[in-house]
Amino acid sequence: MNTISPNSLCTVSAIPLVPGDNSHYVEGKSRYIWMYDREGNPRLIDLQVKVDDSYETRGGNRNQYWLFTRRNRGSRQVLINGNANSIRNSNYNGNRPTKVITHGWISNGNEGWINQIKDAFLDQADVNIIVLDWRDDASNPTYLPAVRAVPSVGRALGNFLDFLFNTAGGNWDNVHLTGHSLGAHVMGNAGRIRRPARLTGLDPAGPRWRDNSNALNRNCAVYVESIHTNGGDYGINDAISHVDFYPNGGQIQPGCRTAICSHGRAPLLFASSITSSHLVGRRCTDVRQANRNQCTGASFSLGNSNLGKRGSGIYGLSTRSSWPF
Repeated sequence: MNTISPNSLCTVSAIPLVPGDNSHYVEGKSRYIWMYDREGNPRLIDLQVKVDDSYETRGGNRNQYWLFTRRNRGSRQVLINGNANSIRNSNYNGNRPTKVITHGWISNGNEGWINQIKDAFLDQADVNIIVLDWRDDASNPTYLPAVRAVPSVGRALGNFLDFLFNTAGGNWDNVHLTGHSLGAHVMGNAGRIRRPARLTGLDPAGPRWRDNSNALNRNCAVYVESIHTNGGDYGINDAISHVDFYPNGGQIQPGCRTAICSHGRAPLLFASSITSSHLVGRRCTDVRQANRNQCTGASFSLGNSNLGKRGSGIYGLSTRSSWPF
């Protein structure tokens, strides 16, 4: 069993020896987990460290909202909460559906997978795409401050969308929220009171989210779907949605040697599903059967862009290791 040297850490203080492959980690019970930053550097995260309460209230103050449409699919227009002119002078159209996409920890709105999902949506229909960039709250390298900021970041997004609709038209019945990792829980907090038509969680974050009242759940939208690709590690393994998909067992993905690779597979599967309906799951009796990838029940398609999609249950499927999977 491999361990990572304490020398790889930024701070020096009573560092425990923790397996580098997180084989020790039990969702909701373990104190420590190794997580990797954008440069691939390992960070030992203490999931019980005390975090300043200010993160719960200040999150969302620095949210950025970027609009993309078929008229400006390659050039964002910045929408500002409380600034009606920023909306009226944009290409936003309140008569069209609105798709909102956001990222997770130590990430931002420029991620390649966000562009893939954005372009797939725009190829399918003339819609408003809003990318939420909350990097200022998501970028804390110790993880827990970002976790604490999630509810207020989500509420701020919900307030912004209310302002957008009141200013230029639109309504929550025409909204599809999509978030990866911590971003899935951000979207849950945006939708919990307002109940958008649809919400897609892309491998919703696991550490500190089991039994968390602010976590994504099936009450956050009329229809909630989650795609679990690294459950029990970076992602949550529990079935938390109306429909939960567990591709290839939902924990380790084909072609992936690292947890971060498997964690990042969910956005790519979703992007692929928007352009083609080839990713089809089979219903499982429970999560254990899904984790074994031995499901043989009724068929149900993963993902897609249909605002009226409805369903229930746990589903497993097998995919390939590369696009379009």
